[in-house]
Amino acid sequence: MDKPSREAVAGAMDAAVKWVRECRSLCVLTGAGVSAESGVPTFRGPEGLWKRRDPVSLATPEAFAEDPKEVWEWYQWRRRKIRGCAPNAGHRALAAVEAVKPDFLLVTQNVDGLHRAAGSRRLAEIHGNIWTVRCVGCGAERYEQGDFTDLPPRCGACGGLLRPGVVWFGEMLPREASGEAMEMLSRCEVLIVAGTSAVVAPASGYAAMAKRRGARVIEVNPDETPVSGICDATFRGKSGEVLPALLG
Repeated sequence: MDKPSREAVAGAMDAAVKWVRECRSLCVLTGAGVSAESGVPTFRGPEGLWKRRDPVSLATPEAFAEDPKEVWEWYQWRRRKIRGCAPNAGHRALAAVEAVKPDFLLVTQNVDGLHRAAGSRRLAEIHGNIWTVRCVGCGAERYEQGDFTDLPPRCGACGGLLRPGVVWFGEMLPREASGEAMEMLSRCEVLIVAGTSAVVAPASGYAAMAKRRGARVIEVNPDETPVSGICDATFRGKSGEVLPALLG
């Protein structure tokens, strides 16, 4: 496919900016690409490997049951990597738009907490948060940003194993966050899909869901994805560059 001309891209941006400005309900879905621009290792790809292990083999309840220490060693490594990262211009643009869009929701597949660090509050973290830990025994949760001295860490209340507060492969999404996302998708007039590969269900189906009920769908991604063909506008660029222009 031929690369669109500069004039065509500018025209598409003008139209998309108008859709965003005039819509009453705006939903944004973000994926790993948004955080990768801040230096967060993506879950898939060489930079996400740990001790040459495929992360998919570690991010499961079965792996945790078999070797919780190894799983926690990987998550401690990930937490250390993320701790040195800061929100980028894309994160900040999304946080700022809350002030001008009364009906707005940011739905993210990212667990790194950078959207919150940027100031986003109307936020549905559908894959959980890596800084939250939960006891597999009593269910107690807490926010913990420091390293754990002993791995795997244990609950101070009941002595049960603590696990990362993220959604592993084969697990259901958090009910509250998923419900908020589905409710917004049922009414939003514009959906922006930024930095997601659109291959992980159920978020991979959000664009088609919004499109079927008549919403405008805008994609921001350096690469083509499975949902590119149904989008009303696509911008092949980094979210840190495109989102500030798109959201004004």
